Amino acid sequence: MRIAIFGTGGVGGYFGGRLAAAGEEVTFIARGATLAALRERGLIVESGKGDFAVRPAAATDDPGQVGVVDAVLLAVKAWQVGEAAGRLQPLLGDGSVVVPLENGVEAPGQLVAAFGPGAVAGGLCQIVAFQVAPGRIRHAGLEPAIAFGELDRRPSPRLERLRRSFERAGVNARIPADIEVAMWEKFLFIASLSGLGAVTRVPAGVVRSLPETRELLVGALAEIAAVARARGVSLPADATERTLAFIDALPGEATASMQRDIMAGRPSELEAQNGAVVRLGRAAGVATPVAAFVYAALLPQERRARGDASAS
Repeated sequence: MRIAIFGTGGVGGYFGGRLAAAGEEVTFIARGATLAALRERGLIVESGKGDFAVRPAAATDDPGQVGVVDAVLLAVKAWQVGEAAGRLQPLLGDGSVVVPLENGVEAPGQLVAAFGPGAVAGGLCQIVAFQVAPGRIRHAGLEPAIAFGELDRRPSPRLERLRRSFERAGVNARIPADIEVAMWEKFLFIASLSGLGAVTRVPAGVVRSLPETRELLVGALAEIAAVARARGVSLPADATERTLAFIDALPGEATASMQRDIMAGRPSELEAQNGAVVRLGRAAGVATPVAAFVYAALLPQERRARGDASAS
């Protein structure tokens, strides 16, 4: 398949690297120091599943040089989706599909508004990976997995082709019966743990073990599930219990990417995670006091990270 990876950080670098190493025709859309490193040294991935490198790595900062591809894996931060959408059109032709892998549940809707429903799928991934230097990715935790599906739940030959490409690359890939449910199931986990980890500045093992923070965690999960169901998402009855069990099984030192960004003073996905819970809950008539507290507590630092002088 011809595949474009838009965003070559931890997620795009790892999954795109696996596809390229398996022989798929992969082009990385990058810029700055990352683009220079990919062109000069290729893509290097460090992983407990085996280090590997992609040399040469096809890379450009101009989607127009790539032409039409079968699939675009959109692996930017959630707050960068709008900007990225403005650059994707040269990659898309009849039958092309954009698969967003952002944390949160709003990226597919943003992309549908730009390209129409026929060009967009839902997607999510599971991995702890980050860029340690330009063009160098470290897979630090979780068994890498990816899921995608058509937004209208129809059978999809184009996504089945993509799934088989991942399968050949040794990556666990699946097409859920309902991708919206799958995305909200991940959102349960990521928004609750990211927000509380960022507020408390401690890893998952501490958040889940102290009775006081565990109570907040349980409350956050219940709020997100209530918002999902109020929006018509058919979450399984045991979704919150399974998510809590997943959090309990994480390595004690685990942290989420949003937490790491906030602690480092970088712009984060606060609006796409805890902010989204508050906004979507308000629209659905669902109270979200834990999410509202987390969002309000983190908002000054988020605005400062984005250069808002009034928050300094």
